[in-house]
Amino acid sequence: MDWAAHLDTVIVCVVLGAITGWFVPRVVARLPEPVPFAEEEGDDEAHDDAGGETTAEPEEPKPLYADLAAAPHMATWTAGWSALVAGLIGARIGWDWPLLYLVPLVPIGVALAWVDLRTRLLPKLIVGPTYLLTVVLLLVCALAQGDADALIRAAIGWLVAGFVYWFLWRFTPGMGYGDVRLSGILGMALAYLGWAEFAVGTYAGFVIGVVGWIPLRVLRITSDRTFPFGPFMLVGAVVGVLWGADIGGYLADRQG
Repeated sequence: MDWAAHLDTVIVCVVLGAITGWFVPRVVARLPEPVPFAEEEGDDEAHDDAGGETTAEPEEPKPLYADLAAAPHMATWTAGWSALVAGLIGARIGWDWPLLYLVPLVPIGVALAWVDLRTRLLPKLIVGPTYLLTVVLLLVCALAQGDADALIRAAIGWLVAGFVYWFLWRFTPGMGYGDVRLSGILGMALAYLGWAEFAVGTYAGFVIGVVGWIPLRVLRITSDRTFPFGPFMLVGAVVGVLWGADIGGYLADRQG
């Protein structure tokens, strides 16, 4: 990352990240509260939103979205995190078309990470529209750059990431379908940049998730039965954007 060469880009991205991140609690507050699993066993909505293992057994009540949004200084926190991540992406990408879809994804990612960490849910009302937004902005980027290969790569990334997470959800107990849904967005966003970014970002999510599980257990933020994997997927995606090309180049040089 060249901060000096892209200082103007960093400033703009930080400002945009802070402004959009400030409104994250307001968006979360407007979400309909999830139905507890034990109350509505025939309702798949809560299960589909789940970002970790789901079960029909009674669970401790999840924090309400309204309560999350009303937490003191929450807008400041979400604005700060959005500004930081957007600034890092600006320093890495510079004035280039991928900023068009990456910067809007930052506050969305902050919102999803925060909600999943606290509730083990990835709300469809956030993830669903984000698919449409990402596809439209990727189309604009591809047309502006005249890069059909990048668009094809994004589509393949969507399918590959979606299949990997669907397989894990289908055959392992700890994956929620909300993670499957989120994986498609991250797969598109990373693969458009390149295969190195896609591979590093996807793999980093799993590595960070395994490492991050330990302090979550120690601090009793999570239990053996539930695990908010979405935040680690999102952090892994940021790693892929920032250092995926460098790591991919380093590994290629070693093999060469």
